[in-house]
Amino acid sequence: MTTTQESEIETLAAIAIGIVAILHIVFLVMEMFLWTKPIGRKSFGLTEELAAATATLAKNQGLYNGFLAAGLIWAALSVTWSVQLFFLGCVIIAGIFGGLTVGRSILWIQATPGIVALILAFLARN
Repeated sequence: MTTTQESEIETLAAIAIGIVAILHIVFLVMEMFLWTKPIGRKSFGLTEELAAATATLAKNQGLYNGFLAAGLIWAALSVTWSVQLFFLGCVIIAGIFGGLTVGRSILWIQATPGIVALILAFLARN
């Protein structure tokens, strides 16, 4: 591979990791601030009662998504493979677990973008 191609793959990897980070910022906002609002209830298929009863749990989830977003931003700005692997691995594992335990859509919304970003980061490494 030429230096230009390597640079392009590194840029694509950083953009993909950045997109995954943005998704986790959206998850943070949805879970911490919009969970009980009409848009949050509609997005997660919740009744008003269930949203109110689970709001504290959702805020906790949102906070964790914020930590993932911070790590992913660090990973996108870093050329350190171990940082990228760790945070993308966390996203993928959480997405797979959510897809198996909560709903298949989580697999597509969270794990798949993480997998794509990980593949690009791996290609940029070699």
